[in-house]
Amino acid sequence: MSADPLRHLVIVLGDQLDIDAACFDGFDPSKDAVWMAEVAEESTHVPSSKQRTAFFLSAMRHFAQALRAKGRTLHYTQLDEPSNPGTLADVLARDIERLRPSALLLTAPGDSRVLQALRDVTAQAGLPLDLRDDRHFFSTVRDFAAHAAGRKQLRMEYFYREMRRRHGVLMDGSEPEGGQWNFDAENRESFGRGGPVDVPTPHRVTPDPITQEVIALVNSRFATHPGTLESFGWPVTREDALQALEAFIRERLPHFGRWQDALWPGEPWLWHAHISAALNCKLLSAREVVAAAEQAWRAGAVPIASAEGFIRQILGWREYVRGIYWTQMPAYLERNSLDAHEALPAFYWSGETRMACMADAIGQTLEHGYAHHIQRLMVTGLYALLLGVDPKEVHAWYLAVYVDAVEWVELPNTLGMSQAADGGLMASKPYIASGKYIERMSAGSLCARCPYRPAERSGDKACPFTTLYWDFLLRHESSLAANPRTVMQVRNLARVNEDERARIRARAADVRTGQIA
Repeated sequence: MSADPLRHLVIVLGDQLDIDAACFDGFDPSKDAVWMAEVAEESTHVPSSKQRTAFFLSAMRHFAQALRAKGRTLHYTQLDEPSNPGTLADVLARDIERLRPSALLLTAPGDSRVLQALRDVTAQAGLPLDLRDDRHFFSTVRDFAAHAAGRKQLRMEYFYREMRRRHGVLMDGSEPEGGQWNFDAENRESFGRGGPVDVPTPHRVTPDPITQEVIALVNSRFATHPGTLESFGWPVTREDALQALEAFIRERLPHFGRWQDALWPGEPWLWHAHISAALNCKLLSAREVVAAAEQAWRAGAVPIASAEGFIRQILGWREYVRGIYWTQMPAYLERNSLDAHEALPAFYWSGETRMACMADAIGQTLEHGYAHHIQRLMVTGLYALLLGVDPKEVHAWYLAVYVDAVEWVELPNTLGMSQAADGGLMASKPYIASGKYIERMSAGSLCARCPYRPAERSGDKACPFTTLYWDFLLRHESSLAANPRTVMQVRNLARVNEDERARIRARAADVRTGQIA
């Protein structure tokens, strides 16, 4: 007697590890099955770091365990199976032929490239693909599209306020708690000369046998990829992720706001949350994370500036960049409004540079697959912006090296916010600064270790950030002068005489050719 035909093949991707996802609505174990696949393509279309690849593979294998424990039939292809053809499209096409489902189900993915590949396979097989909303988020892409309709610029602050009102987060009736929407002005302190004190121990998870097996596989299969796995300790299960969230709320959120922009050498973790990877692969829901932060404030355990600053990143910024991504792709990837075409410096892959701030940020990135938002925006991102690196190369690097990198969130942050390449759609100005900014936010601790001087823009000791900042003003003077938010920087440029401008350009040329790094 032949087996009953398969009704639905439910596709679960590596960033969709939510046991209650929309794709499981109506799941019938007697008629439906789940499909998951580990494929080399997802680690090689950009040279995914060892930390990033190990995180996704381990989280997927643990989620497969959870699915089986719930009695859900699972067809799972591992990376090291001899018959693995290496791409999601090829594995799915093979399994459609083998399993003969009547239809496929998929929660909306986080990568336009992957969505198109899966659509092509199902179309070629002549099967319907039921694409369902991702309930992990507070808003849908349709919500954002309605907000964006008719707007030439899409500012996060207005969308964030809409979201606060709609979901009743940090609200006192129709007004924001604390009498203001944004406490960012209170969240920009540096540590002072003494540095950070009583930094909480980061929540790290000891690799279990599944993770240890993955680590060995990644070290063997992707031996030449960037980074190391010696420090791997990311939460890869729902239970681990909940413990990481609880530890952040209790130990670090009280001081998160005050020092969220501060830098200090050799301190990668500080008071940041370290839960973005768990959020982005859906081991945590955005709603429970926001609710935990708000509850901590209402209980008096956290100041409102910290709670609001953190909630703004989840309810505001995270939802906003997802809307940007899905309403602007695929054309968004090609934007390059500053006409930047320099190659990404080789030291981004090695950390071998004399610039102390860059060596610190890149070194910890390669060691842990992690850097906090100021290191990404105002150190590694700022340098690439000032240098004039092709934004697609910068995007590929960020997507490759960070554990929490999924394209829907990484690409707009990199291309729009960090590299100002989208013509002002996201940000009202390029986020540019000289080495003095890094000196200030690290209380001089990074610059004291560096052979370069942040106050000097030309000459042998000039900080490459400072040289490139002034060179950026020179190269983009006309467009920056037309922007009310950068006009003062251009006015400062007017005080620089022609001889000094020539010295800046010469020093910048040496930086670009790699003579100074």
